[in-house]
Amino acid sequence: MLSPLVILGLWSGIQSLGHAVMIPLYWAVSGLLVLFHKLWSPLFGADSGWSWTLAIVFLTVAIRIILIPLFVKQINTSRQMQLIQPKMKAIQEKYGDDRQRAGVEMQNLYKEEGVNPAASCLPLLLQMPIFLALFRVLDGASRGIPRGKFLRDNPDLLESLRHSHIFGANLSGRFLPLNNGFGGTQIVAIVLIIIMVVTLFYTQLQLMRKNMPPEALTGPMAQQQKMMIYLFPLMYLFTGVSFPIGVMIYWSTTNIWTLGQQEILIRSNPTPNTPAYVDWQERMRAKGKDPDEVERRRREKGKRKMVQATPAAVSSSEDGEHPVVARQGVTRQTVRKGSDGTKQVVRRQQPARKTRADRKK
Repeated sequence: MLSPLVILGLWSGIQSLGHAVMIPLYWAVSGLLVLFHKLWSPLFGADSGWSWTLAIVFLTVAIRIILIPLFVKQINTSRQMQLIQPKMKAIQEKYGDDRQRAGVEMQNLYKEEGVNPAASCLPLLLQMPIFLALFRVLDGASRGIPRGKFLRDNPDLLESLRHSHIFGANLSGRFLPLNNGFGGTQIVAIVLIIIMVVTLFYTQLQLMRKNMPPEALTGPMAQQQKMMIYLFPLMYLFTGVSFPIGVMIYWSTTNIWTLGQQEILIRSNPTPNTPAYVDWQERMRAKGKDPDEVERRRREKGKRKMVQATPAAVSSSEDGEHPVVARQGVTRQTVRKGSDGTKQVVRRQQPARKTRADRKK
């Protein structure tokens, strides 16, 4: 059991690491915020709430544009994982009692299908510090706490952001507490909370109704997902009253962006066996294209990317053969020198390894 001093030391180390990671993010976020404020100041004025509101909106959009590759990677990996669910289920049923063998077969399946399960979680983990930096810079500004070099070196800008107004609402104001009664800040806060709730609810509903196969809509996990459709938006009702108006402008913007981005992705690259996929097939046929051929090319492209990202095992032998790829149950490709000195590519089927029970049979 770890002593309290060791636990305290570990916690201190984690805090130091987190602080070191957040400092450059604060620097980047505050720099973009000040840059966009300068772009809009000549039009609305340096102390105008509209200048700061548009700066927050364009800051959010800029961050989301930078994160598009991570978002697409996350969605495509989730799509590939849904496509191989039947094969994964078959492996679990076949090797239910042998977890080690089931794990090996799962890894082989991932390699053959060109799927990396960690790729669906990694983009989300990389995005979290960026969104946290956005939130803390705006939340700190509403409290008079400068986070990031560009706000810390420009206290006048920090005060301008804190005291700017839009539609009679202070960007640093909150719905609660009602120190000055019910006014413009509370009205704008209610409107923004409604926008956040509606956009998040529709984004989740859109994903479940349009881009999820029927088998994914049944069972305990599906019931939990349906509950989350209602629970997550309701969280805004309880947390939104304590957020400053500037933070809710950021949150509303990112929700609207996510909704549009997801709509485009579902329309152009839907999951097979879903309503969105049926609509996509009809559009492909209307354009004179074979949807099955287009889907096959997509899968082959995904597999090629996976193979390129995974280094092949290369070894040499005394007979001069150099295996390029050697996996159980797949074609083995070797390069051999012919009698005339030219290189020849030889492909042989690598037999799948059998279990002890199969060999006895």
